[in-house]
Amino acid sequence: MGIIIQPLKRVLVKSMRRFSQFLWAGAVCLLLAFSGMRVAAADEFSGLESGQFNTIADTVSAMVASGNPQAGAVIDALEKRHLVYSPAGGVFIRAGTTYVDARTGQSVQNIPADLKPVRMNNHVRQVLASATAELELLSPEDAVRLKAATQMYAQHNPAMLPVIYHALEREKNSHVRLKLEQANAATMLAQPVQPGQEATRLAAVKTLGSAGDLEARGLLAVVAASDHETVEVRKAAAKTVSSIDLKQRVWSVLQNAFYGLSYGSVLLLAATGLAITFGVMGVINMAHGELMMIGAYTTWLVQQGIRATVPWLEPVSLLVAIPVAFCVCGLLGILIERGLIRFLYGRPLETLLATWGLSLILQQAIRSIFGPTNIAVITPAWLSGSWMLGSVDITLNRLAIFVFAFLVLGALMLVMRKTSLGLEMRAVTQNRRMAALMGIRTPRVDALAFGLGAGLAGLAGVAVSQIDNVSPNLGQSYIIDSFMVVVFGGVGNLWGTLAAAMTLGMGGKILEPTIGAVSAKIAILVLVILYIQRHPRGMFPVRGRGVES
Repeated sequence: MGIIIQPLKRVLVKSMRRFSQFLWAGAVCLLLAFSGMRVAAADEFSGLESGQFNTIADTVSAMVASGNPQAGAVIDALEKRHLVYSPAGGVFIRAGTTYVDARTGQSVQNIPADLKPVRMNNHVRQVLASATAELELLSPEDAVRLKAATQMYAQHNPAMLPVIYHALEREKNSHVRLKLEQANAATMLAQPVQPGQEATRLAAVKTLGSAGDLEARGLLAVVAASDHETVEVRKAAAKTVSSIDLKQRVWSVLQNAFYGLSYGSVLLLAATGLAITFGVMGVINMAHGELMMIGAYTTWLVQQGIRATVPWLEPVSLLVAIPVAFCVCGLLGILIERGLIRFLYGRPLETLLATWGLSLILQQAIRSIFGPTNIAVITPAWLSGSWMLGSVDITLNRLAIFVFAFLVLGALMLVMRKTSLGLEMRAVTQNRRMAALMGIRTPRVDALAFGLGAGLAGLAGVAVSQIDNVSPNLGQSYIIDSFMVVVFGGVGNLWGTLAAAMTLGMGGKILEPTIGAVSAKIAILVLVILYIQRHPRGMFPVRGRGVES
């Protein structure tokens, strides 16, 4: 029995020893596996702790390629020099006085004392630029991808070609894809010429021709003048440059026409008030420009008052300023008519001199109160920015002025046609004596008409404050053109004022790039004089009292 037990005992002990060895080996393997996982997780960021620039650049590229959710924050921090590391281990993002773990994005309380900034050089900066562009092109938002593609198109950096290729493979949005194709073409043409690239470069020239902007024109002009390009490529580039030049001239005319519309809208607001006062009362008000200036200063005062008292209303302060400027200037106009103009009816020269002197008094008063320098009227956020229509930059503030002018004109026409005041003003305009005999109180109509014209000048001042400098000399820039609009369109006729304002505004702005601002004003003045010689009462003459006088 003992002979049998001893061998079994030796076998059992040997088996137990081997089993324990197997368990130790398994435990060591598991430990190494977990340690390997931790090292692998650290390796993606540990390259940032290196002093080698190539290692840092490779680490940035690997982070973007892996799709790590922290890649954007790390790259942004590295660009701003807010990325630091500890030689003992750890990469952190400095956010003011706090620190965030770059791996997890969570705030860190116990910060090592030996933090150092991650090193940078030109090579790392180039890799960062490519990584940033690639991250933006991976964005789910079309606007972000379009912005990134536009930046690549403007930079045409050869290092970005792989990024552009990858983006083109996955891009679905047609607008973003078109801009990427243009960026690809611009980048390719910016590279040195390589043998066998003629077909590719011809296709790139055609793609840039579809862009038709100044960036493409400048690049194609270089290609057309290059001795390294083939004859076919140079001919195609030169032809495309000529085509772009023609398109740019057309777009330039349209852009200046838009500027002319906005300027004509201001003239419409200013000249409408002049048309009413001159049409009803026969008074040439040389202080009309200063009433515009007061409207602009009223806008600034309203903005400052709202900012100081109810700042939550600041985004709509410009809308609040509209009725305030109209009432302030309107009341001032009534005071001017009652205190000065009514004593000078029938004496046009004295009226002209009196209102001119009043304009100087108002200028000096504003200069003494607010100072001689310009003041800044804030454009609200909802009027900032622009839309691009082809190559025409349609700014929102100018578009708003255009719409505002037509709303004011429509409201004025309703007042003139649908109210008793409008009926009385039209009656006085056509025949003052007969209107008085019919029982219309002409002095009251004169005062209200002058106040209405002054209020319209205040509205013009609100509009001008968004596109021009607000200073004591503001009114002098518009008074002459406003009188030209009144005379050219027909005294007292609103349709004539509209036609003349838009004609003079657009005509002047279209001529300015060709012959200069001063020459354009002279040319417009000569044309108006020639027209008035043939048509003394303007484009839309008033019937009635104007014919008799």
